[in-house]
Amino acid sequence: MPHYHNLRATPSAAGKPYGVITRGTTGINRLRRSDRWTRFNPQVQSLLRSATQPLAVDVGYGASHTTTVEWAGWLRQIRPDIEVVGLEIDPSRVLPPRDGVRFELGGFELAGYRPHIVRAFNVLRQYDVDQVPDVWRTVSERLAPGGVFIEGTCDELGRRCAWLLIDASGPQTLTLSWDPRHTAKPSDVAERLPKALIHRNVPGEPIHDFLADADAAWDRASGWEPHGPRVRWRHALEELARTWPVAPQRRRTQDNTVTVNWLAVAPTS
Repeated sequence: MPHYHNLRATPSAAGKPYGVITRGTTGINRLRRSDRWTRFNPQVQSLLRSATQPLAVDVGYGASHTTTVEWAGWLRQIRPDIEVVGLEIDPSRVLPPRDGVRFELGGFELAGYRPHIVRAFNVLRQYDVDQVPDVWRTVSERLAPGGVFIEGTCDELGRRCAWLLIDASGPQTLTLSWDPRHTAKPSDVAERLPKALIHRNVPGEPIHDFLADADAAWDRASGWEPHGPRVRWRHALEELARTWPVAPQRRRTQDNTVTVNWLAVAPTS
């Protein structure tokens, strides 16, 4: 079997890094909710366990190595031998190797790599919405067979997060995850929706309907509040699953999380 991540293009073939320099803000444990979800996602587990030489690429890690190194630690719980590369389009942010992670110059062209999993958090949020489809296409065309792209955004402390799971055929799921101690209702996460949805949370759009139904289910589960917000959310999620294609939660988590099929919440046009 070929080692896809070794099939790097020459610098002239790969071209200049694709993307724009963003603010680069980051912080310890900012992406912990997405990291936990990724670690236990069945599709990601199957993909990495079956790969001969698994490769993960973190695009736009920012001004610090922190979140990329943390991500590598979670992925190594699935495959201890996984290779992890962080890419930054700003040459001043390219760091020396650390904790088994390499840092290189690059953007959404993936520096010629063919990774099994790509992550880009809080990057496309700073782009124009009409640039998003081309970025998705650029990344997905460069994935190893069966590879996936996680694209999302979160607040500065990682308390409210949203991300898409994308493969070669396009977006597959939307996941919302939040700290219930700092979030009154599910729709509060709307401010952190991915760029493709952030302006679609208006009446008549599926994502608006989904968030409204999530809030209603949360309200109706208020009787479970004495048992804690996570128990309350589990009951709300059971109700939401009766009318929306949400993924079952296979394990209890520290977060309030919901994953829904992309086609159910995708923009109408």
